[in-house]
Amino acid sequence: MKVGTDGVLLGAWTPLDSKPKTILDVGAGTGLIALMLAQRSLADSIDAIEIEEAAYEQCVENFEASPWGDRLFCYHAGLDEMAEEMEDPYELIVSNPPFYTSGSGSGDKSRDRARQNSALPFGELLYYVDKLLAPNGVFASIIPCKEEAGFLDLARASNLYPYKITRVKGNYNSDAKRSLLAFSRVSQTTVEELLVIEKERHVYTAAYKELCRDFYLKM
Repeated sequence: MKVGTDGVLLGAWTPLDSKPKTILDVGAGTGLIALMLAQRSLADSIDAIEIEEAAYEQCVENFEASPWGDRLFCYHAGLDEMAEEMEDPYELIVSNPPFYTSGSGSGDKSRDRARQNSALPFGELLYYVDKLLAPNGVFASIIPCKEEAGFLDLARASNLYPYKITRVKGNYNSDAKRSLLAFSRVSQTTVEELLVIEKERHVYTAAYKELCRDFYLKM
């Protein structure tokens, strides 16, 4: 699967102010977000879980080929298995959830099947995040804007409260399509921002360049 804008956004945007020592990437795909967090942080260990076999194998290969291979590990498992075997909670959990709804197909049947089979209901994701997250931990995710209100309600039911929300527009004239969300265990004032990716086709805004420049060869 190709590198997607959602993954790049989440990997670059996820707050690291708390200097987490342990990180978990849920539904890691080919490992993009975990690799970006390894580049951005000094975390001692960055675990990833991926249930789809081909993506898992690619993730392991990418981890081993990276400069941070000694800090990265991928499990071929589901969240329920991870929760059962966890010894210590994670200080940061990230997830670009594999949401899939009818009508969201890419046109590639095998890709759509993989997405559909590994799709993780938001309620299930948040239930296990609550179990796996340390008391002072942070959870970060990216979801469709149209799902934001329902996701926030489910998060509160799992003792997770938003403290930063960045809504993402493709360009100045388009509607916001994605919401970047950061949660903690403490209810507090939420900082809300807007990020525009392009001024025009292939001409990136200064804000997007500042956020992502460390991860592109040309920008």
